[in-house]
Amino acid sequence: MKLDNAAVDYTPGEAGAIAKRAEDRGYDGFWLAETKHDPFLALAGAAAATERIELGTAIAVAFARNPMTVATTANDLQLFSGGRFNLGLGSQVEAHITKRFAMPWSRPAARMREFVLAVRAIWHAWETGERLAFRSEFYKHTLMTPFFDPGPNPHGTAPIYLAGVGERMTEVAGEVADGFLCHNFTTERYLREVTLPALERGRAKAGKTLEGFEISGPVFAATNDAEVADVKRQIAFYGSTPAYKPVLELHGWGALHEELHRMSRRQQWAEMSELITDEVLAAFCVLGSPETVTAALLDRYGDVVTRISPSGEVQLPEK
Repeated sequence: MKLDNAAVDYTPGEAGAIAKRAEDRGYDGFWLAETKHDPFLALAGAAAATERIELGTAIAVAFARNPMTVATTANDLQLFSGGRFNLGLGSQVEAHITKRFAMPWSRPAARMREFVLAVRAIWHAWETGERLAFRSEFYKHTLMTPFFDPGPNPHGTAPIYLAGVGERMTEVAGEVADGFLCHNFTTERYLREVTLPALERGRAKAGKTLEGFEISGPVFAATNDAEVADVKRQIAFYGSTPAYKPVLELHGWGALHEELHRMSRRQQWAEMSELITDEVLAAFCVLGSPETVTAALLDRYGDVVTRISPSGEVQLPEK
């Protein structure tokens, strides 16, 4: 299993130093989320500051962009990093796509499937020189002249990871992606009973199995009281979101979602974490000391995921 380091709170100027520290500590990968800053720009700095560590977006918002812009940026980062880039994409939720990015939203799983296929078609045209002729319901890319064609990437194309929680998006990831990014708001039970079967259905559609398919588990881990408090706040926030309700419902906690959702509409963010009981916390978060939490993560997820990105400070095992 690969052990990754991920950053959510960063600036483009800091990313290089953070990535270098992760590389020096022995992490296998360094991933940036798209929150307050553009992860692609920050990862260019990370690529310049490092030599070995894999780099990736976890996630970049696909529907805030189009397949051509994503294909170009990812190709550039794959080239600049010497083949160390992983393209991690996610859909975000409807309100952010339509109200924050002012972009269209409809049938996100079907749209994401075509988005990934379009990116691959663009890369294929660059790799082979064949005519670009991608036509689908949501995207059409039919023009590529030599002036705009970067040609084959000497490091090959970047692996594509898709993030998801719902079964349809997860199934799409299994069908068209090279890997899957589990959401932090995932329990071991949901991963085994919902996520894995959906991925297997998607792989079957592509005539493949899960062998060689990467499953990344960004999971909550807490080693002190401050981290526990932060994890509770995040669980409460995600638990209030209707798109993530099925995770709670699987455990019989549907009423918790309803109350969290009501409180979020009243802007009671500080009070929401008080509803996260020890039972709920333990389902989402691995607790322990920096010396023991890594072993606990391996015990819980080691037979399922191929790479893991825990929150909180952990002590890396000897390699």
